[in-house]
Order: sequence, then C-alpha cells, then structure tokens
Amino acid sequence: MKTLYTIRLDGIYLRAYHGCYDLEQQVGNRFRVDLAIRTPLGDLPSSDDVRDAVNYLTVFEIVEQTMKRTQRTIEAAAANIIEAIKERFPEIVEVECTVAKIAPPLGGKIDKVSVTLIG
Repeated sequence: MKTLYTIRLDGIYLRAYHGCYDLEQQVGNRFRVDLAIRTPLGDLPSSDDVRDAVNYLTVFEIVEQTMKRTQRTIEAAAANIIEAIKERFPEIVEVECTVAKIAPPLGGKIDKVSVTLIG
C-alpha cells in the first residue's frame, strides 16, 4: 500500500474577474483559494529531494494563472484549477479545491460565498 500525504495551500488571495454579472467581470473581486493535494509519498523522506515532491511554488503559480481566466461561476474556476494541477502533476491522487468570493455583491453583508470541488 502506498503512503499518501497531503500538501495544503491555505489562503491564496487573488484579485480576479469571475462572476455572473457583467460588472463583476469588469471591476473584479477578491477571491481566496484553499487547496488540499493528496499524493503518494514515495521515496521523498529518504531522498529529501524537492524534485521528488509536488512543488508547491508551481502549484501556486498554476492557481495564479488559472484564476486570470474569467469565468461566470466559481465552480468553473475550481474545476479549472484542479484540472491544471493534475495535468502538471499526474501522480496526484486527489485535489480538493475551495474557491471563495470575498464580500460578494448580494445586496447585503456577507463575508464570502464558496464552493469546494474534489477531483
């Protein structure tokens, strides 16, 4: 049985232009992305070599680039992040991605709205 480990990137804050309203796609909003990546541990503890690991700087850059693509829904944004990470690191077993829109324009005070996808 392969030992899995989890890499977490919590609190990636970005400005992006996702939203169902045209105005949201023009002025943008603040978003938070949280990730939990499950992948085989392999020989990483004995090799102590970053090349044997999922590089979290690369993961961060993937999130940053993917969030630049405007979407109508945060579900689409989360799905695109998962797909891009798994494409770059095929050894990954599972990615849990939460995308939250901070202070969405819903006509009242709300901290955030978020979705979580697991793929």
